[in-house]
Amino acid sequence: MRPLLHPCLVNGRFGDAAVYVETLFEKHAMLFDLGDINALPSRKILHVEHVFVSHAHLDHFFGFDRLLRILVGREKTVRLYGPPGFIERVHHKLQAYQWNLVDRYACDLIFLVTEIDPSHDLHTACLRLKNAFACEDLGHGHAAGAFIYSGPAFHVSAALLEHRIPSLAYAIEEATHVNVWKNRLAAMGLSIGPWLRTLKRAIIEARPDDHRIRVARVRAGAEIEMPLGALREVVTVTPGQKIAYVTDCADTIANREAIGRLARDADILFIEATFAAADAALAHERAHLTTIAAGQIARQARVRRVEPFHFSTRYEGLEEQLIAEVRAGYAGKGLAGRDALANGAPAR
Repeated sequence: MRPLLHPCLVNGRFGDAAVYVETLFEKHAMLFDLGDINALPSRKILHVEHVFVSHAHLDHFFGFDRLLRILVGREKTVRLYGPPGFIERVHHKLQAYQWNLVDRYACDLIFLVTEIDPSHDLHTACLRLKNAFACEDLGHGHAAGAFIYSGPAFHVSAALLEHRIPSLAYAIEEATHVNVWKNRLAAMGLSIGPWLRTLKRAIIEARPDDHRIRVARVRAGAEIEMPLGALREVVTVTPGQKIAYVTDCADTIANREAIGRLARDADILFIEATFAAADAALAHERAHLTTIAAGQIARQARVRRVEPFHFSTRYEGLEEQLIAEVRAGYAGKGLAGRDALANGAPAR
């Protein structure tokens, strides 16, 4: 299965929190958190359509100004999600600037900002350039099922965690994954081409069998229309990829249970591992996870791959040892004691 979603840590394991997820074959992207995003080229920022912010600490929200700077002057709508109070924070950031010349812009930039409270009630506001980013209240709603966002290609769910303030964790799931069999195409006399994107979208959107698809024949220049039902045999449909994102949370039973539900069976879990196992007391004081805790949580959630990040800069140069501790927790091994970081654990 070739995954549709391709995530990457923008600033590595030690830098500000930001995971950029681009969509294969489409010029759409999303961000989990808005730490420093200067490493992202402008062309990638221009593709961003969804931003999922855990909380508004500086290293998770600092990049909003760069996002704004790149997008002003473009016709663009971006959806932002965050914890309670997020609308007000975005509004205040925008009002730090003067917008007396907005009538000169031909294009409008729109931010649709949604707050998520502990009961998954959603409050949304619209802030648009043409209105000098005044806050237009769009009212309240409730997450449909577990999803705070649901589209034809993917769904996003969230869990509110405790970090002495509310901090959101997220999980994104492809609706379905559609794989095309080239040999079956050839057997039907059909060629590979852009029309396959239309076919995949029709399947993902659950179009009926009589839905017409314009297809390309092997003979150059020949195109015909076929019903979707006749084309289903050239594809297989499997469950889509799932990516979870967890950062800045205390190691509590409630948090572990919430993360377990959110990240269950994820293909990739990005999870903070801010402190080494030897510094568990400091992690407790700062309401962060240790390397071992991160690995244990990933194991309990049965994720296929764990990507630790948000390492404290106090451990610079010790990245491999921190990763080894996460792997030890994931493997069901525990490290304890003052010498845990130095002794490490074998990578598996």
